[in-house]
Amino acid sequence: MAEIVVNFVMDKLTTLIQEEVQQLRGVKEEAVWIRDKLEYINALLTAADEIEDRSPGVDDVWIKQLRDVAYDIEDALDEFRLLTHHPDHESRDFLTRKLSTIKKLFARHHFAAEIERINSRIQSISDGHERFRSETIDAKIPLQTRDDHRQNALLIEEADLVGIENPKKQLVSWLIQDDTGREVVSVVGMGGSGKTTLAKKVYDDAQVKLQFKYRAWITVSQSLKMEELLKHMLRQLYRVKRKPVPQELDSMTNDQLRTTIKSFLQYKRYLIALDDLWHMDEWDAVKYALPSSNSSRVMLTTRHSDIASASVQEFHGNIYSLNPLPLEESRTLFCKKTFGENSCPPYLNNLTESILKKCEGLPLAIVAISGVLATKDRVDEWDMIKRSLGDELKENARLNSMDKILSLSYNDLPYHLKPCFLYLSIFPKNHVIDQMRLIRLWIAEGFVRTKKGMTLEEVAEGYLNELLNRSLIQVAGTTSEGRIKTCRVHDLLREMIINKVREQNFVTIARGQNTEWPEKVRRLSVHKTMPDVLQSQSISHLRSLHMFWRVDSLSESLKPLSFPLEFKLLNVLDLQGAPIEVFPKEIIKLFLLKYLSLRSTKIKVIPPGIGNLRYLETLDLKHTCITELPVEILKLQKLRHLLVYRYEIQSYAQINSKYGFKAMAQIGCLHSLQKLCFIEADPVILGELGKLDQLRRLGIVKFRREHGSALCTSIEMLKRLRALSITSIEENEVLNLESLHCPPQFLQRLYLSGRLEKLPHWISSLHSLAKISLKWSQLRDDPLEYLQDLPNLVHLEFLQVYEGEILHFKAGGFQRLKVLCLDKLDGLKMVIVENGAMPFLEKLILQRCELLHSLPSGIERLSKLKSLEFYDMPNEIIMTIRPDIDGGDYWKVEHVPEINSTYWRDGGWDVFSLYTSIEGEGSTSAVTRSHELPPYWK
Repeated sequence: MAEIVVNFVMDKLTTLIQEEVQQLRGVKEEAVWIRDKLEYINALLTAADEIEDRSPGVDDVWIKQLRDVAYDIEDALDEFRLLTHHPDHESRDFLTRKLSTIKKLFARHHFAAEIERINSRIQSISDGHERFRSETIDAKIPLQTRDDHRQNALLIEEADLVGIENPKKQLVSWLIQDDTGREVVSVVGMGGSGKTTLAKKVYDDAQVKLQFKYRAWITVSQSLKMEELLKHMLRQLYRVKRKPVPQELDSMTNDQLRTTIKSFLQYKRYLIALDDLWHMDEWDAVKYALPSSNSSRVMLTTRHSDIASASVQEFHGNIYSLNPLPLEESRTLFCKKTFGENSCPPYLNNLTESILKKCEGLPLAIVAISGVLATKDRVDEWDMIKRSLGDELKENARLNSMDKILSLSYNDLPYHLKPCFLYLSIFPKNHVIDQMRLIRLWIAEGFVRTKKGMTLEEVAEGYLNELLNRSLIQVAGTTSEGRIKTCRVHDLLREMIINKVREQNFVTIARGQNTEWPEKVRRLSVHKTMPDVLQSQSISHLRSLHMFWRVDSLSESLKPLSFPLEFKLLNVLDLQGAPIEVFPKEIIKLFLLKYLSLRSTKIKVIPPGIGNLRYLETLDLKHTCITELPVEILKLQKLRHLLVYRYEIQSYAQINSKYGFKAMAQIGCLHSLQKLCFIEADPVILGELGKLDQLRRLGIVKFRREHGSALCTSIEMLKRLRALSITSIEENEVLNLESLHCPPQFLQRLYLSGRLEKLPHWISSLHSLAKISLKWSQLRDDPLEYLQDLPNLVHLEFLQVYEGEILHFKAGGFQRLKVLCLDKLDGLKMVIVENGAMPFLEKLILQRCELLHSLPSGIERLSKLKSLEFYDMPNEIIMTIRPDIDGGDYWKVEHVPEINSTYWRDGGWDVFSLYTSIEGEGSTSAVTRSHELPPYWK
């Protein structure tokens, strides 16, 4: 764990050496020496890290000293940046330039002195290395393999895990089905989810034993060499045959072992179980030893979904994703282990529910915690365990084994992913984490490494996907196009993370006045409104501040914020949702700031001093009252994301529901911009957009017909554009986009709001388009003809798009469409869906189509349809699908699991749900009353 800090500081130092050569003049040699020394420290820490999780005898003080030195180096680097920061460097005033020169000389002298001090400290710490080496590495302390910890996973099996019968039945059926070639059955899930228990029960099933004479169960250990794995497999197979293994087994190479196994299994029906695969090379080492014998099987368990997918792609077969236990089954398992029966004493009911909520259906956690609580019968003892679960994971012998199992996935992470994972601790419990917010924070913190041909955002998205593949985070929400929108962390994994960040002083979490404060706070996440906490602690080393606001009274709202001057090294300031309406003046002095979020505040004005923040990469002013930015924004040459917009929607969207800002005339000088939303259209500004060649997302409001030519010229230059949104100034204002001849070929999302004289011809050539939203287009010709052949279109929205009476979805059209919304098509009387059209449609939304009195013809053919939503639709169409109406159309939609009818009445939404019961009889009932927008409009 300790090498995270050193690697991070090494990357930071390398960047400084490469980018700030002029400022480093005179001290560059010392900086390079420090970098070389850091590489040496990193090697020591990596060795220590391997032992730290296995042997309590490692000198923790020595490791902490090395980590603190790395932090001191980071401080020296940032203070050097701060001292050489000169916002008035362009000034021609002689005195100002002279003072700037003196300031630089002082900075170099200070940096050189600091490096000399750190060098001496490193040397002193390095002198203790020989003792560490002799006591640990040279002593060759035997490593405890993961097999030791995996014995604890048998806790699940001993508990006779509930809810296992259906998964077991499915896996057994996949294994024993005849008339198939060699196949793989992969079981994937997070640590502690019961993969091993389930797979072992399947492996030992009587039907499976009868089907496969030649079987082998291999537990893959992180420290187990491939050679030993193959030998173990061969010994098991020879044991089945009751023959001695070849005498030359111990001297065989890996290739010879694979050849011997393959020869042994040739023409035989076999089952090989590989439990707990961690890496692709483990799978690669085994797969070549397995012949493609008829109806043979390989069953594997893994925490990594990419390993499961790769194995199935190569061998064919099936993946079983092991989900958490439902609440009822969790309760049964918990009560059985704790009380020896299926019920809980009434006086412990509330605590039981709270503990089960923390376990989130994870069998290992339920069994381990119930084992602790089984010896305690007092309410206060249970309450103490619940409140101190994080510390108990480390200190309680029973729970410590669970912590080690959960920690395996973390320990297996490459070093660049460890800080990204630990950083999730900044978010409060049960917080749903916005994907783009997380990615921008990672980048601002310096966790994301550059890769040739990729943006930092693309690299960071890869990091997120890898954490998902490793079952360390969970998807909480996705867009209709399949992009991850939000994610979350299992509650017990979060407890493990919090323990680690506390040990490493990586993040300090302030939950109240009883917070334990380290000597130096580097990252602070405040989970309550505590205005005094920032004044009372030592925060001169603070790098990031996150305030998760919880306003408990009117007196706490809209308070002015003040920040101590000690915030000078701050890189990240996240005040999303803060109860403030005035821009805190201290922010303009935070010269090293990279990330500033004032999203969802009441701030109305940004001061010119914002131009001081030359390192700023993200400025998030979404859902504020900002309508104009100062021209000094143009000084922020590193700015990547500029978000300044808000929505004001009561029931349904209007053309003027979206508010942007007046952009600066020379905005084209911000060459690093990747997201720019939403600017008010202006001929000069639209002409500048073509210079922003890194732009990925662009949003424009208040567009007029005469702006078309300038915008089209600029868009043709934006080759990297992925999302484009254009909204006209009023419903009848024409979006003149016909002069666009070479649109960005990788455009994925297109939002056009305003009148179209005809559908732009270039849309049909955009084969990467996944989502199209057309509003107030008022087309006379059927637009489906031009859209139906788009190969990757999954989401299509129409609002007042078409004035005709019939929409005809033809056979073979919209082959990947999943979501279709038809809103306020005032002339629409009929929708026809031919056989073979929209074969993968999952959600159909019909809104305010007053003349549409019947279901789409052919809707019964949409076999994948999961949700049918009606918003303010005529009562006639709703009546036709009531199951209690004879001769109606209910039979056409009885295969749809969810059908809702929603009406806007008296300032809120009334939602009625029509559902199909288990017996097949449907009913309707009013289920909710909400003042929030339906999901479609959010």
